[in-house]
Amino acid sequence: MEFSLSFPVWQGKQPPQRAGFLLVLHPPLSAKSSGRPSPGRNLLPDLAPILTADSITRVGSEAAGAVVVNGSHGGIYAAYLAGKLRVAAAIFNDAGVGRDQAGIGGLDYLEGFGVPAAAVGYDTARIGDGADMMARGLVTYANESARALGCRPGMACRDAAAWLRRAGPTGREPPPEREGAFLLVTAQPAAWALDSASLVGAEHVGTVVVTGSHGGLLGGRPETALKYDALAALFNDAGIGIDEAGVSRLPALGARGIAAGTVAAASARIGDARSSYEDGILSRVNPHAAALGIAPGMTAREFVALTCRVAAERGRRA
Repeated sequence: MEFSLSFPVWQGKQPPQRAGFLLVLHPPLSAKSSGRPSPGRNLLPDLAPILTADSITRVGSEAAGAVVVNGSHGGIYAAYLAGKLRVAAAIFNDAGVGRDQAGIGGLDYLEGFGVPAAAVGYDTARIGDGADMMARGLVTYANESARALGCRPGMACRDAAAWLRRAGPTGREPPPEREGAFLLVTAQPAAWALDSASLVGAEHVGTVVVTGSHGGLLGGRPETALKYDALAALFNDAGIGIDEAGVSRLPALGARGIAAGTVAAASARIGDARSSYEDGILSRVNPHAAALGIAPGMTAREFVALTCRVAAERGRRA
């Protein structure tokens, strides 16, 4: 196994993988010797490994002390999860930045805990796809701690990750945050506001879910569109972005008979389901939503009202 500053080079078998993430293990940049530094050379400290993931919600304890390049948006909720995992540093997708710069709000949030963080452009790499971010992503934003380690806008994501390997543990963890789940409509079918699609559970089957998550498939895999079959679902389009990744959940959900749409990133704060519901303007809908009379330009409130009304009417006729 060799080491390249810009990208890891593997010889022989592939590095260990599991669904949703790739762990890139790098040897430390230290002198080659049998346990002692060569004459005239200083032994450098060990560097953090790089962990590549399609979502910050798909990694666990292996993220502690690692540079996590993940396909999540760079909002506060995703940053909070990264901080709880005690990452050494993190790189997100800027999700088109969007309303109130919510797509990169997590960078300043992590700066408050001394965690270097950066974001790559939504138009340079697919949101929800960590491998694509490493392959072609370009950094658009970096917090002060990341800049201090050499991370700069315009830099290739893989190079930024290499520089961030010098980050050390901060020993600080974010305080407990509220779980972002709120009941919007109590009548059947119910409607929920969930700050992350990862919060969708069995209790949400047959309900309308308004999420703060981006509308992209994780790693392009259709089965990641939604964990359970909701009646209807809304996401943030994350600026839509390269390869229209920000709306790629919609056809996958249509194949499961689920009406789905996205609100424009410029209209609602990504990662904030209440903003999606209260402020969101639809940018895309799938054919199942269109069949209910839903169209781009309508509000998220109208999406919820229409899907709930149609479902209730069908229930009465049944």
